[in-house]
Amino acid sequence: MHFKIILIISILFFQTFTLFSQPIPAAYDLQNYLPKLKKSTVGLVVNQTSEINGVHLADTLSKLKVKIKTIFGPEHGFRGTSDAGEKVNNDTDIKTGIKVISLYGKNKKPTTEQLKGIDVLVFDIQDVGARFYTYISTLHYIMEACAENNLELVVLDRPNPNGMYIDGPILDTSLHSFVGMHPIPVVHGLTVGELAQMINGEKWIAKPCKLTVVKCKNYTHLSTYTLPVKPSPNLPNDLSIALYPSLCLFEGTTISVGRGTDFPFQIVGAPDSLYGYFSFTPHSIIGMSKNPMHEGKKCFGVDLRTMKPVRAFTLKYVIDFYSKSKDKEKFFNSFFDKLIGNKQVMQQIKDGLSESEIKKTWQNDLEKYKLMRRKYLLYY
Repeated sequence: MHFKIILIISILFFQTFTLFSQPIPAAYDLQNYLPKLKKSTVGLVVNQTSEINGVHLADTLSKLKVKIKTIFGPEHGFRGTSDAGEKVNNDTDIKTGIKVISLYGKNKKPTTEQLKGIDVLVFDIQDVGARFYTYISTLHYIMEACAENNLELVVLDRPNPNGMYIDGPILDTSLHSFVGMHPIPVVHGLTVGELAQMINGEKWIAKPCKLTVVKCKNYTHLSTYTLPVKPSPNLPNDLSIALYPSLCLFEGTTISVGRGTDFPFQIVGAPDSLYGYFSFTPHSIIGMSKNPMHEGKKCFGVDLRTMKPVRAFTLKYVIDFYSKSKDKEKFFNSFFDKLIGNKQVMQQIKDGLSESEIKKTWQNDLEKYKLMRRKYLLYY
């Protein structure tokens, strides 16, 4: 009886949102995937964004008597409270008592032993549409593991808040890393489900995995979508998510993106008044940024919080700060090339090329990518 009540409420909630034409993540469409899970022993690849109307997917499925053997958590952890780049340890979920395996600790890909006894893996994590956002790197390793262990992967798709445009250079594969695993642009214009189909179709893993994508409802690539849950500790709102593809490039420089403040990826600066009149001082914030760049130092720069979220990728902020830097030799570090996914852009900025001149150099590759992308689109 309890199961039937939960299912009826979920269906009614789903139908109500469908009626009002708002984008709806696939996780809400329980009637579409629950029958498969009820027949299986399940592993979940989830984090704090994996929720249905404020209730975590793991909690919902547990109440619906789905047999969940293991939870696998990405960067930032299962509950999303770990700092960027911070090692996450294995644990047991207090609420459900289910074992939690970290995919951002000893191993980034589940081992055969960790997958033993599982029939189906479910991937339900909110992405933000940037190549260097590591949840899609976790997706890649999950797909590899499923293929190697003959498991089915069910992707519960979610809208891409930056899915309405495509920009940035295609990844140079010699720069392959966990912040760039696929030859796609910085802003790739795909949902997780579409990217999963591309990974299979373009043979970016040794053999394709058995893949089922449960689609979002009422979503197109022109849709606007406000995330109900922070996708990671330092992306707290629409503006930070819109600016993230452009401002994350500063992580490969001496400039702070506001980690260690209440406004990460909305303010930019460094300890030099030449960078601007706005000032801020980063400090350690547990759960957001334990050791932020320029901790305890007064930084000067720009405050972008008054602007409306604009979905566009730009180099103008990096170019401007580089032009003002007193020590240009130390402005960039090697991480910049990995983030931009290209070995020419740093030198182009140093040589004084304009943003439009730099962007022209990757347009041919972008057009080829856009043609290839069409084969894998689930939404238009």
